[in-house]
Amino acid sequence: MVWLVGKGGKLVTIAIKDLPQQDLFGPGNAGCRGCGAAIAGRQAMKVLGSRTIITIPASCMATLSGLNQRTAWNIPFYHTLFEIAPAVSAGIRASLDAQGIKDVNVVSWAGDAGTADIGFQSLSGAAERNDSIIHVCYDNEMYMNTGGQTGSQTPLHAMTSNQQKGKGTNKKDMLAIMVAHGVGYVASASISHPQDLMEKFKKAAARDGFSYIHILAPCYRGWNIPTDQSVATARKAVESGFWELFEVENGKKTRTHQPSFIPVSEYLLSQGRFKNLSAEQIKVVQNDINRHFGRKEAK
Repeated sequence: MVWLVGKGGKLVTIAIKDLPQQDLFGPGNAGCRGCGAAIAGRQAMKVLGSRTIITIPASCMATLSGLNQRTAWNIPFYHTLFEIAPAVSAGIRASLDAQGIKDVNVVSWAGDAGTADIGFQSLSGAAERNDSIIHVCYDNEMYMNTGGQTGSQTPLHAMTSNQQKGKGTNKKDMLAIMVAHGVGYVASASISHPQDLMEKFKKAAARDGFSYIHILAPCYRGWNIPTDQSVATARKAVESGFWELFEVENGKKTRTHQPSFIPVSEYLLSQGRFKNLSAEQIKVVQNDINRHFGRKEAK
């Protein structure tokens, strides 16, 4: 098995055995078993490397990364206030630039709340200024650090701790919103497709200006799935077309993985948070996917 990794502006294939053996994030973290956020962090750091500074606002990722004097990051890590991680990263970038230091990746890494909701104002500002940082949203689709409440990234019909009958509105399309900012690089990713994820981080790190990567990172507690099914569930999301893998470079969209189009019911019904769905509701979701991908509607 090989991985696609960018090198000098070109894509080359390398074997897994040739990836860096050192884990710059992971060992000793306090995440739950099968934590999608922790998996995403480990994958991303394989390509971002040691010349990276990361900021993380209040979130599961901040908590599991370390407390007080202990941290699971083997790079500089700043725990910021909830709403300001992109602004702090922008300040770090400006400081490095003032010192003539150009070879450091500056990353703000936030959950869906710290990205799409309480953190959106600083994110939008950094994107509008085209600050040379990478913003990462690890998306578990609800506010798991505070009890699993509904957020703007919670999908339609998903049950949460404060909406037991399921959410009644669609998920905010953060990828489209970031594309609308006119930044140079926007991409979706999933922990189930690490080659794709790593390639996108490599591209983002090689660019000047603002980049945005949005990662589907299941949470077994909020999604009500077995602890060993995080990656498998994320893969069902991708292969059903529920979660599209794509990138937008300088305004041009490219799909980076063609789904096999398993029935979306295989994804939805594998999770307790969608146990309230009727056959008709599943059909509506399936047809939304079919229309998006230019496929025939289900009868």
